[in-house]
Amino acid sequence: MEAQQLQELRQFVQLCKSDPAILHRPELQFFTEWLLSLGASIQPPPPNQSFKQTSKGATEEIKEERVPSPTPELQSEESDLEIDNEGVIAPDDEPPQEMGNDDLEVTEEMMDTANEKKVEAINALEDGDFQKAIDLLTEAIKMNPRIAILYAKRASVYVKLQKPNAAIRDCDKAIAINPDSAQPYKWRGKAHRLLGHWEEAAHDLAIACKLDYDEDASAMLKEVQPRALKIAEHRRKYERKQEEKVANERKEHVRKAKEEHERAQQEEEARRQEGAQFTGFPGGIPGGFPGGFAGMPGVGDILSDPEVLAAMQDPEVMAAFQDVAQNPANISKYNTNPKVMNLISKLSSKFGGSA
Repeated sequence: MEAQQLQELRQFVQLCKSDPAILHRPELQFFTEWLLSLGASIQPPPPNQSFKQTSKGATEEIKEERVPSPTPELQSEESDLEIDNEGVIAPDDEPPQEMGNDDLEVTEEMMDTANEKKVEAINALEDGDFQKAIDLLTEAIKMNPRIAILYAKRASVYVKLQKPNAAIRDCDKAIAINPDSAQPYKWRGKAHRLLGHWEEAAHDLAIACKLDYDEDASAMLKEVQPRALKIAEHRRKYERKQEEKVANERKEHVRKAKEEHERAQQEEEARRQEGAQFTGFPGGIPGGFPGGFAGMPGVGDILSDPEVLAAMQDPEVMAAFQDVAQNPANISKYNTNPKVMNLISKLSSKFGGSA
């Protein structure tokens, strides 16, 4: 390998170290699969994080954040997502287990009793008596309710009994007490795996391995991670389709609004042109004529009267008409002109005035 290629490879490795999420890019799937085949542990992408390069370092603290389950649309009949759900069980519907009282004032004697119950529970587990172990750990929790490991230990027994919901409740409590403990994340990850919550399982198991590497947790992480990545990619595909749908709907809305605006303009222009027809006679129909001519009421009647239309074609009549329209007092000049007075009489009668 040439020096330049080695330098580029070194830079790529440094980039992966600074931002592990890069390994989840679709175009690097072949590389990720090869790393997994070698037994590598690859941190799952943070919830809702895209595959764009970021400046966040690999040493950034992993924060407790529950990954949402796949949306109903992803589980619809139209979905092309196929996941191997071997080993998935139906959720247990038993009532919630007893939890400790956080306000309890714990004495040294109660602490000692809780430790004794814990030891007895471990012995019961070795003997395979899971229910007895549950009962003993519950007594220990009631004696000393603020010890995270007691909840985590009981969660491990619930997982063995295939009661994942109870295990998740115990792990949630343990994490609330001590978020830096790996055990609750491990057993919650296993519980999510039983329920087929692949993304949640990968998320919790990755945190468990980060806090305190465990071969058992690492092995299960390798099992669930490919399914979690497949679901995440499917979600991104669905989200892209939704974004495209919203964008197309927005474009259609703009198009319809534009068409409506243009149609309104055309209707307004048609109205203006229709109004212009009424004033298209020689010299126009001026305002200010006696009898309320300025408001131009009854224009349709004027156009339907053949005598009025014929008179308007006479230049002498229209000249007199314009003269009177400009100054109604000039009507006296045309008292002896029958053609002019006949038109004025007709117009005055149609507009409700008098000549």
